[in-house]
Amino acid sequence: GTKKKVIQPNSLKDPKLEELKLFLIDWINATLKQEHIVVKSLEEDLFDGLVLHHLLKTFGNIELNVEEIALTNNTQQRKLGIVLKAVSQCLQLTPEDQLKWSVELIHGRDLLATLHLLVAIGKHFQPDLALPPNVYVEVLELEEVTLTSLKRERGLTKIEIFSEYKSQLPKEPDVFDDLFELVPDKINTVKQAILHFVNKHLTNLGLSVKDMDTQFADGVILLLLIGQLQGFFIHLGEFHLNPDTNSQMLQNITLALDLLKESKLLQYPVKPEADILNKDVKATIRALHSLFSKYK
Repeated sequence: GTKKKVIQPNSLKDPKLEELKLFLIDWINATLKQEHIVVKSLEEDLFDGLVLHHLLKTFGNIELNVEEIALTNNTQQRKLGIVLKAVSQCLQLTPEDQLKWSVELIHGRDLLATLHLLVAIGKHFQPDLALPPNVYVEVLELEEVTLTSLKRERGLTKIEIFSEYKSQLPKEPDVFDDLFELVPDKINTVKQAILHFVNKHLTNLGLSVKDMDTQFADGVILLLLIGQLQGFFIHLGEFHLNPDTNSQMLQNITLALDLLKESKLLQYPVKPEADILNKDVKATIRALHSLFSKYK
């Protein structure tokens, strides 16, 4: 049930967003030049509270009883909590404003929350600060669904079956059967979370997925994603980068599923031809979720 807002992957490439990020970096570096502090990345350099603390000291002459450099997660979050509390008091923020960021979001290197916080600080202490105008981003609101919490009534009586007949019996429903049958309204939430995860890891390859239901049917993107996450290069001679027949697509999908099975990630059987090639949404989500569960 946990909800989180993230910037839609395509919006991250918006020139106006990049302009705002560079402006804020230059503004911080100019402000803290005498402190010999240099910021290169908003998410990576502000998460521990050090830079935010120095901005408060410089602009508001506010001294806080916190460590100068916090090394552990606990001390970083404690320091960040004190700093953000001082920001709220100094800026006299409304509850609505404070909902835009939190200790968890800033420490978790959340870009959207970090931008909201810095813009609020800049507007308060320097009302004439020439922030880039009309910067808009598309935001996805993701809701975490705990698939293992889904329940289904099942018989309690154990029936022993001879092994030679087991393969002929229908498979025991897994959490995705439960998801599609019991809470179909959550399917899109799960797809959005997985889609965000996929695009985040495909950025280095210059690729993006917009339609999960169809873009994995030839196996190409699934293979490239597996290679990115597991840190190896699949030789182009082993798969078809531009498949134009069902046979070539099937070869790609079979290789991808074999790699997932070898890594012991795919716990529920997925059929290359009957499922992925035929664009079975449930099967595609099963395959992608096996990667999502390990590498998210």
